[in-house]
Amino acid sequence: MALLEVQNVQIRGISACVPEKKIRTVDLDFFSNEDAEKFIQNTGITQRHISEGDSCASDLCLQAAEKILTELAWHKDDIDILIFVSQSSDYILPATSNLLQSRLGLSQDCFCLDVSLGCSGYIYGLSLVSNLLQNIKFNRALLLVGDTISTYTSKYDKSVYPLFGDAGTATAIEFDIQSNCNWTFDIGSDGTGSDAIKIKAGGSRFRTNKNSFDLKDININDPSQGKRSSVDLQLEGIDVFNFAIKKAPNSIFNILKYVSKRTDDIDYFFLHQANLFMNETIRKKLKVDKDKMPNSIQNFGNTNGASIPLTIVQSFNNLIQKNNLSVLLCGFGVGLSWGSVLLNLNKSLKTNMSYYHG
Repeated sequence: MALLEVQNVQIRGISACVPEKKIRTVDLDFFSNEDAEKFIQNTGITQRHISEGDSCASDLCLQAAEKILTELAWHKDDIDILIFVSQSSDYILPATSNLLQSRLGLSQDCFCLDVSLGCSGYIYGLSLVSNLLQNIKFNRALLLVGDTISTYTSKYDKSVYPLFGDAGTATAIEFDIQSNCNWTFDIGSDGTGSDAIKIKAGGSRFRTNKNSFDLKDININDPSQGKRSSVDLQLEGIDVFNFAIKKAPNSIFNILKYVSKRTDDIDYFFLHQANLFMNETIRKKLKVDKDKMPNSIQNFGNTNGASIPLTIVQSFNNLIQKNNLSVLLCGFGVGLSWGSVLLNLNKSLKTNMSYYHG
């Protein structure tokens, strides 16, 4: 358990951007009508937004960033930090954050950093940004979290392809000595479970070769499960489920115990949108009412690290508004890793949703 506290930082705005192209679960060729309905019932996913052509997570994050900067009327020269959290980088090198600094027109004095994390990435990103703002003489930051993870899935893999959608988000965070805000984090990882969510080829350990893109039966004893290559994402669903329903509640309870609060003291819980059944299991373990745990997976699927800010943007205007909402965010998955944070969202928070047409 790694618990840490940060003071005097405030989220001023969150923007999300998804590709215009939409794929409905019922339209997938490899599903019968009955199979599609069963999949929707289990996962909650009725549709996803999918990137086309050479559009990248950075393009989605760029548009989200431009939108929120405009909403807040922040001058680009005042952005001190840009952190890009993604597992869909533009290139192996250079770092995508450097490219985004240039594309956004930020100052060359801007602190830029890439972080390769997925489902827990938003929480890790918030911890990095908030600590930099608190401990160094920085004032404003952009946390860009996004993935085009659908491009890493085989269209012939029934267990993985229907799960993942693409999205980019931008969170504007500011140091404010008068905010009197405390953020409490619980963060952890367990690399022994790394095989549960993995793309085997394409890195330095297993470089791509002429055979890397060959499609092979996922299960030689049951060809109906589909095909994938070694550059496609593989997911061991049972292992991920067992991990998530244990680590996510434990992480949340760790924070609540640390701050001497109960689940009833929290206004809303925003969880990584892995699948609806998994999150419902976690919700029941927490004994939280359904209306206190918004979901976005129905419309967007699993958008990896972007799922938490995307859910906040989609649901924020429909939440019960008061000066400061007490919210608990929890991300869990690839790594395996997890993270939770307790913080406040002010009712003046700016939110924006847009669609990428590039």
